[in-house]
Amino acid sequence: MNPSLSYLRKAVTVVGAWLLAILWISPLLFAFWAAFHNPEDAIHFDLTAPLTLGNFVEAWNQAPFPRYMLNTFLLVTGLLAAQMILATLAAYAFARFNFVGGGIAFSLILVQLMITPEILIVENYATIADLGLADSLTGIGLPYAASAFGIFLLRQTFKSVPRELDDAARMEGCGTLGILWRVYVPLAMPTYLAYGLVSISHHWNNFLWPLVVSNSVETRPLTVGLAIFGAPESGVDWSIVSAATLMSVAPLLIAFLLFQRQFIRSFMASGIK
Repeated sequence: MNPSLSYLRKAVTVVGAWLLAILWISPLLFAFWAAFHNPEDAIHFDLTAPLTLGNFVEAWNQAPFPRYMLNTFLLVTGLLAAQMILATLAAYAFARFNFVGGGIAFSLILVQLMITPEILIVENYATIADLGLADSLTGIGLPYAASAFGIFLLRQTFKSVPRELDDAARMEGCGTLGILWRVYVPLAMPTYLAYGLVSISHHWNNFLWPLVVSNSVETRPLTVGLAIFGAPESGVDWSIVSAATLMSVAPLLIAFLLFQRQFIRSFMASGIK
């Protein structure tokens, strides 16, 4: 290949990557700018404009963000615990046991990966209402408690574990659950961490289903609370809305900045792309 042509392709790739990165991060950069400036300076981009923290104070006082954050934390942690337990047990069964209908059952799980949750909103809401769980954190999380993606990911990881380790664990006196806990779970830790990050980020930012189910401050997560806070009917102050947005994404953003190396290593080890 012509060296000049190869260099040109590389340069185009680098420039294109930078342009896409700038385009992707530009809304966040604007949110940072507006959140730390007065409303009259938010859209002028005057580098000499004074900074202020008043927008954060105003946003914190105008809406019950502490309650929204607590709801989101309880929802995300509860869902993650349920998904980890159910996905681990199901993946272990599919990876190491032969039972009648196992192939069909796993095929049905794979089919769920092709069905977006939004398609089932009406049916899920009818079921949640029949169970008396509408307007509750349990009702928001229940449809996501069993994750087809988590089962598939852990099954593939468990199948890569040598069966000789099972035999060694049985010789040490471990039963079925003992083997799962002492052999498979520790070896799958990178996969657990990678999947946990995917689950947390998804459900922290999930909006449509919580919007349908939650009707009160006691159950609204951050996404729904932020949407109501920034509704045009109440008047839009972009500086205050930007400050509220930063408060909502701050936990995930700080966690990524602190542990980005561990995050990347876990994704590479688990094979998630």
